[in-house]
Amino acid sequence: MPRFSYTAIGSSRKTEKGVLTAESAFAARKHLRAKGLHPTDIHELASAESRRQFRLFGKSARGAVTAFTKELSTMLSAGIKLTDALTVLITQVSDTSLRSAITDIRDRVITGESFTETLTEYERYFDVIYVSMMRVGEVTGTLDKSLATMSAFMEKRQRLEAKMTTVMIYPAMLIVGCIAAVLVITIKVIPIIAEQIAKTGQELPWITKALVASANTLTSWWVIPILAAFFAIGWGYKKLMRTEKGSWWRDKMLLNLPGFGPLIKQRIVSRFASTLATLLGAGLSMAESLRVVSQVTGNKIMNEAVKQARDRILAGADIATPLRDSGIIDPSIAHMVAVGEKSGELEQMLKVISENLDASSDLVIERLSAAIEPVIIVVMALVIGIIAYATMIPLIKFSAGQF
Repeated sequence: MPRFSYTAIGSSRKTEKGVLTAESAFAARKHLRAKGLHPTDIHELASAESRRQFRLFGKSARGAVTAFTKELSTMLSAGIKLTDALTVLITQVSDTSLRSAITDIRDRVITGESFTETLTEYERYFDVIYVSMMRVGEVTGTLDKSLATMSAFMEKRQRLEAKMTTVMIYPAMLIVGCIAAVLVITIKVIPIIAEQIAKTGQELPWITKALVASANTLTSWWVIPILAAFFAIGWGYKKLMRTEKGSWWRDKMLLNLPGFGPLIKQRIVSRFASTLATLLGAGLSMAESLRVVSQVTGNKIMNEAVKQARDRILAGADIATPLRDSGIIDPSIAHMVAVGEKSGELEQMLKVISENLDASSDLVIERLSAAIEPVIIVVMALVIGIIAYATMIPLIKFSAGQF
C-alpha cells in the first residue's frame, strides 16, 4: 500500500508533518480530516523499487501517459463523463505508479476538485506543458480537444527521441563489443603468454610489457582507487551540472560540439517552435506560452532567450530580436518568426519552421550515422590490431628463436 508524506494544520493551528499509509492521496486526506487535521500538502513517497523502475523504464512510463491521454480524449469526445472515463482507464493502465496517480486524480475530481489542479501534484507524469494545455481546455470546455492536441504532440516528441536512440544503438554496441574484447585479451590472454615466455628468461617487447602492466593493474587492488577516482569525477561533474553556472557551461559546450552542435541547435529550435505553436493553438496567450516554453527547451541559453522574448512581449516589443541575439536561432529562422508575428500567422509559421528543422535534422542524423560507424570500426580495428601485434610478436620471435 502506498505511503504518503503530509503537512497539515491541527486544531491548535500548529503545523504538523508526518507519514501515513493509505490506498490513495484522497484516502490519506480523508483519514487526516477524520483526525481533525487540515492537510495543506500531501504527496506519495515512491518506494525504492518504484523509483528504480521509473528511472530504468521512464520511456515506457511516458508511453503509458501518451496512451492514457489519447484514450481519455477519445472517450470524452464520445460524450463520456470525465470521472467515468478515468474509472475505465484505471483498469487499463499497466504501470502501477501511474494507475495509483490516476486513481487519486479520479477520486479528487469526484469531490469537485479541478482536473488540472490534481495533475500538478504528479509532475513526473504531467509536465508544465501538459498542465497548461489542460487548464485551457478545462476553462474553455474543450478538454477533449486539448487532450487530442497533447497526445499528438507527445507522440511526435517520442518519435523524434526514438530516431536518435535508434541511430546510437549500433555504434554503442560496437563500442561495448570492442571494450569487452580488449579487456578479455588484456586480462586473460596477454598474462598467460607473458608468463610462458618469462619462464625462458627472455625479455618481452615494450608494447607487450605495457599491456602486461595494464593487465596487472586491472587485476590488482589498484583498480579500486582508479574506479573510486572515476566515480568521484562523475559525482563532482553531476554536482557541478546542477549549479546554474555548470549547466550553462554544459549547454554552451554542447552547442559548440563539432558535428553534433548544429544538430543539437536544430533539435532545440524545433522543440521551441513546435511547443510554442502547440500552446498558441490550444488558446494560451503569447506571454503565458513563452513562460511555459522557457521551462522546457532543455537548454539554459535558449531558456534565457525565450525569457527575454517574453519580457519584450510584455513591454510591447517583438520576440524575434532576442531569439536572434541568442546565437541559437539562425537569422533566417528569426526573420521567419518576425514575418509570422507581423502577419498574425505566427502559429502556422512556427509549425513550418518545426517541420523544416525536423526534416533537416533527419538528414543530419543519417549523415552522422553514416560517418560515425566507419570511424568506430577503424578505431576498433586499430586498437585490436595493436593488441594482436603485442600478442603475436613475442610468440613469433620465440618460435623463430630470436629471443
